[in-house]
Amino acid sequence: MKKYLLGPAFLALTASPAIAGTPIPVGNGITLAPSIDTRLRYENVDQPATDADALTIRVRPGITLGTSSGFSILVEGEGTLAIVDDYRAAPFFPLNGHSIVADPENIELNRAQIQYKSKAVTLTGGRQRINLDDQRFVGSVGWRQNEQTFDAVRAEATFGPVTFDGTYSWSERTIFGIDAGPRQAYSGDFVFLGAGAAIGPVKVKGFAYLLGFDTAEPVAATSTQTYGARATASFKLAPKMTLNLAASYATQSDYEANPGNYTADYIAAEAGLGFGNYTLTSGYELLGSDSGAAFQTPMATLHKFNGWADVFLTTPAAGLQDIYGGISAKFPMVKAIPGLNAAVTYHKFKSDVGSVDYGEEWDAQIGFKVLKTAVLFKYANYDADAFSVDTEKFWLQLEWSY
Repeated sequence: MKKYLLGPAFLALTASPAIAGTPIPVGNGITLAPSIDTRLRYENVDQPATDADALTIRVRPGITLGTSSGFSILVEGEGTLAIVDDYRAAPFFPLNGHSIVADPENIELNRAQIQYKSKAVTLTGGRQRINLDDQRFVGSVGWRQNEQTFDAVRAEATFGPVTFDGTYSWSERTIFGIDAGPRQAYSGDFVFLGAGAAIGPVKVKGFAYLLGFDTAEPVAATSTQTYGARATASFKLAPKMTLNLAASYATQSDYEANPGNYTADYIAAEAGLGFGNYTLTSGYELLGSDSGAAFQTPMATLHKFNGWADVFLTTPAAGLQDIYGGISAKFPMVKAIPGLNAAVTYHKFKSDVGSVDYGEEWDAQIGFKVLKTAVLFKYANYDADAFSVDTEKFWLQLEWSY
């Protein structure tokens, strides 16, 4: 690891001047609100045949014009620079003897949207960020430096305990950047639908995701249709003890340009017990397999699921079972280190078909704040059995936003 780079990088980010402020009135109920998000990250990857060192900085400036009538216009750019580029930017980029760190250099228009928002209804059109539920099916891939956004129209509505969320998108703007050729963005007809209701402490939702990639796209054969339901609940067991539950089921099959003929299941269940500043979590996730094809979620924020080593970004053909458990904690009593928190998670992976042991993984992180900068140390260690290779990753991340 090139640890000598981290000291100067830390000083550079913490010294960043604040260039944003609260919304500025400009007359007739109109305001302007500048924003900026800056992230500096060092990532090290250690694998048997390759490794990687990446030091990247991402700057995301934007400005929002707001009105008293509920309309707003947001324009946001995004630029990523590789200060140290001893890495391979993506799986399909030319081989260079390094492991993958999916943070290519890039400059782009990240968001450009018009929105109307009232108490009951939100309508958004243009290039936008979309995070649905826990981001298992659709998300912004916020962990990577280049965000995933969508050219889309979206309608959200809430009427008492009932909610509706519907999106039609014609372009998925990927994380792979301007040098990725046809993989910079995928076109097609993408429909995300969800409807839910709150019943006491329980929230239930039905959803449908139709991903129909244009036949000219390199991923056209991965088009899918997914239908399912999700339920979440939170129960106060004691003044300082809370039980959180979540469960999902979905079924997925081939769609449009997909030449397959399969139907695979998805099952997820998670329980979290919070007591004071500590939370214990355990869960199970199944991405099933049928006829040699596995359940896939290509538009998800995949780093959130199945281990931070990112070994299972594409579900193996035999499917995937992930049994996991962990503990997280906050330490507000440590006044000298504001926002101090830590977490450790263990994963055991195996196939859906054939009971193949894929391996296991330990993940850990520590976070805190220095002035207005969020500091994160993060580590992942995947011990391979019958899938992929041993993979060890370390991150140091500094983030400042306003």
